Order: sequence, then C-alpha cells, then structure tokens
Amino acid sequence: MKPRPQSEKNTAPARRKRGFERTSSLLQKQIRKSAESRGFAVSRLITHWVEVVGEDIAKIARPVDVKYGRGSFGATLTLLTTGAQAPMLEMQKEQIRTRVNQVYGHAAISRVRITQTSPHGFADGKVTFQHAPKKTRVAPKPEQFDQAAKASASIQNDDLRTALANLGAKILSRKNN
Repeated sequence: MKPRPQSEKNTAPARRKRGFERTSSLLQKQIRKSAESRGFAVSRLITHWVEVVGEDIAKIARPVDVKYGRGSFGATLTLLTTGAQAPMLEMQKEQIRTRVNQVYGHAAISRVRITQTSPHGFADGKVTFQHAPKKTRVAPKPEQFDQAAKASASIQNDDLRTALANLGAKILSRKNN
C-alpha cells in the first residue's frame, strides 16, 4: 500500500461516532463565540433568557450587551425593549439583576440599563417582541344556553332575561374550556 502525502492526511473531515446529535451541541461553539464577542461570558444568559428572567419579562425585553467599566466592580447589562414597556421594565431592574447574577454564580452584574434602541445604532434596535397569542373564543353549547336560561327564568323583563342568559352561557363555556 502506497503511503499518502502529508497534505492529504489532514483534508478528511473528522467523523463523529455517536450517530445523531442535538443541534445545540453542534452549534454550541458558534453560540459561545458570538456571545463572548458581545460581552456575555455565560452564553446560557442568551440561550435560556426565558428561564432566567421569566416569560413575562422575556416577552418585552432581551439582552443586548454586557459591558465592563474601567476600574469599576461589576458589569452593566443592557436590555432592549420597546418604548411602551420601558417603565414597566424599569421597576423590575433589581429582580432582573438578581436573576442574572444567579446564572453567573456571583455578583457579575451591578447595573441594568434599559434602552429602546441597540447600542450600535437605530437599525439594530428595530425588534419585534413576541406577543401573547390571542385566545380563541368557543361558542357556547346548547346545553349551556339551556342552563343559563333556567337560571335567568325568574327575570320579568324579556330583554334583560335574554341578555343575562347569553352572558351566562358565555361564562359557562369559558369555565368548561
């Protein structure tokens, strides 16, 4: 068998021997590199943002940047949000700082800054945050109308009785869903 030249040996891609792998494990190096370039020493802060701060805060804000000041202790976490949500987020700064520091394992973040645009310019700040999905309304079933009509049967005024029966049927349909 003829030996291969040195340059041919290193050209073959490395093979994995485990079969299928999770996408997160394949992308972990790229995510870490990107996160570290933006100041995030712990990439879990970005990838698990919903679990870190909670679903209600994650819907209205996302982490943009972590900056370490000269000679100061702790870093500043910059959060991106929309204008209408900034006052609500402002009141929750301390809670956010505490939760983020739990991810780091120590008091890495000393200050939380809220911005309505990206620190790099207005073009990056155009962000759409996920809104809560609209609830679909379910029409009341005939037996719910019957039950509501029985409850409002003692009302003398026909219009009021009909309105209360309709309202009662809608309330009963919500309770069952």
